[in-house]
Amino acid sequence: MIARLAAFAFACLLTMFASAPAQAQSIVATLSTDNVPILSNFTGERIALFGVIEPGNNLRPKDGYDIVITVRGPRGAVTVRRKEQWGLMWLNLDARRYIAIPAFISIVSNRPLNRIAQAEVRDDLRIGVDALIPPQAVSRGANDPVFRDAMQRIRRQQGLFTEGDNKVRFITPTVFRANIDLPGAVPLGAYDVEIALFSDGALATRTNLKFNVSKDAVEQWVAEAAHRSPILYGAATSLIALLIGWLASVIFRRD
Repeated sequence: MIARLAAFAFACLLTMFASAPAQAQSIVATLSTDNVPILSNFTGERIALFGVIEPGNNLRPKDGYDIVITVRGPRGAVTVRRKEQWGLMWLNLDARRYIAIPAFISIVSNRPLNRIAQAEVRDDLRIGVDALIPPQAVSRGANDPVFRDAMQRIRRQQGLFTEGDNKVRFITPTVFRANIDLPGAVPLGAYDVEIALFSDGALATRTNLKFNVSKDAVEQWVAEAAHRSPILYGAATSLIALLIGWLASVIFRRD
């Protein structure tokens, strides 16, 4: 982390003291880490993001810049089912399947999104949790918004879909920092971080970073072994459980 922060400070110096003026606005940014290891005691992680804005030849906006950071986790298919009571039983009577939905979405900004850009601009740029969940075709009379709302509600309760304003702090008018909070249930895989710079309600520029969430050391070996040989893995865990039970009975038995 120290090495990355030092590299970021050097990049900031190059940006501020470059002899040739830039022709367009740009962002130089870095993360405190590009890999989050999952260990047995993992309960969550906080990644620091630092960035500097190079205004270029454009004048600084009167009300200052706005920053929106969107973090998206690995994509996958999600099926949302609706249970209804049928007689004495509860049955899954309808469902909606979503393709390539991010398993994790976190959006942080320096102020509320509706004060940064109009709704049409945000929808066009796909900024916001709702904008990143495309609606599915309605079939069999199903009400798609109900399923979308249910999925978002469940993911928000799990801490996997979040939005937070006033989470990006400007240290100076052109230097900012933010925190990316990952819950304990964060999925494994590659994550994309998009940093969007807004000026007077319009997108000025954006840049992207990446980091990975992966199991480490013994945890990764156990997970790979379970996938490669599920039968042997099940037999081994059963034998270990029997051995632990037998040892406990020997140690704590009464003479």
